[in-house]
Amino acid sequence: MKYILMHKEISVCEINISDASFSVESIGKLYNPGHIPPGLSHNDKIDTIKFNRWYKSRSIPASRQAAEEALDLIGIAHRDELILKHYGLSLSDQYWFKPKGSDLRWKDVNFFYNDFSEDVGNALFGNTSGSDNISLVSPDNTSDGWLKKKWTVTGGKRCLIKSGSAPFFQEPLNEKIASVIQRKLNYMPFVDYDLIFDNNYPLSVCENFITPETELISAYSIYETLPKEKNISSYEHFVKCCEIQGIPAVKKFLDYMFAVDYIIANSDRHLRNFGAIRNAETLEWIGFAPLFDCGTSLWFNQIAKI
Repeated sequence: MKYILMHKEISVCEINISDASFSVESIGKLYNPGHIPPGLSHNDKIDTIKFNRWYKSRSIPASRQAAEEALDLIGIAHRDELILKHYGLSLSDQYWFKPKGSDLRWKDVNFFYNDFSEDVGNALFGNTSGSDNISLVSPDNTSDGWLKKKWTVTGGKRCLIKSGSAPFFQEPLNEKIASVIQRKLNYMPFVDYDLIFDNNYPLSVCENFITPETELISAYSIYETLPKEKNISSYEHFVKCCEIQGIPAVKKFLDYMFAVDYIIANSDRHLRNFGAIRNAETLEWIGFAPLFDCGTSLWFNQIAKI
């Protein structure tokens, strides 16, 4: 299958995707090197292995709760197959995959302006109603993370709903607590979470902080923009990558994130759950994303020993 990797309306490169393994087999003509996803190229040449890893990271991870049951419900045999069911579009960035030779436009298919189905998201939450006619026009096709989550539209706003995990399903409550603490600190931007309940289980809800003009670039992608020197720490390497990219207030943000994580005893901060925001057209870095994903904190899965 031949596709063109698009960045909004900008053609980036041609790619060939296997219709058996749903992997990127090769990369063809390069149109706009500057718009290659960060961390995937060196001297304007794309690293195919890194590109394929980035491509597959757009699929629902195998670690997602009840993912296999949901995929079976919607009739997908291979989780990577779901990526292309609506062109790999996301509500986190502006990359997508246009079939070569088609006249599709980003403005006509993106999820920021256009409606989408909640069928996939509902299936990921175990809702089997209406399973005979499931629409795959969904940003949930490309959502990451191991907790159940789904996108919805509330009051015209794109919002992400996320569950907790057994035995206590505490993560949504922790997201709310982290929001309250950060509001008191009033130091740097953060994602403000609300709570809803479904069958007495708490769910966190937050508005999408990405707009049609911006995109989230993970810290992992930024980290990969340079080869790491052996004599420096991962922290020093990341700071160096950010400074070369021109991302502002690197140490200020990292100090803040580490302080908040310490206060709430967050046990799962990693390079894929924080990042920076840039303008998807000009590629100008705006700054670090509001701090998010603080649920795995406050001893969320531990039983106190008395």
